[in-house]
Amino acid sequence: FWAPTFKWGISLANIADMQRPADKISVPQQCAITATGVIWSRYSTQIKPVNYNLLAVNLFMAITGSYQLFRKFTHVPGPDEAQAAPATA
Repeated sequence: FWAPTFKWGISLANIADMQRPADKISVPQQCAITATGVIWSRYSTQIKPVNYNLLAVNLFMAITGSYQLFRKFTHVPGPDEAQAAPATA
């Protein structure tokens, strides 16, 4: 009962991170959140009785992690970010 309840905190923190600039998103962290959500969502449907709280929180984790990765990979740096990046020759 308590494990899925505490996982909602991770999901809520991920929602709060949607206010952060896309260039500050951690790809390894979001990959871990997404993978955890997908793996444990599958697991929660295979156990008897089905744990719907665990399913809901992990689907939510997978969705928010995927959205953060989408934001990161579709981010177009602005003029300030482009000038701050070192030029490679």
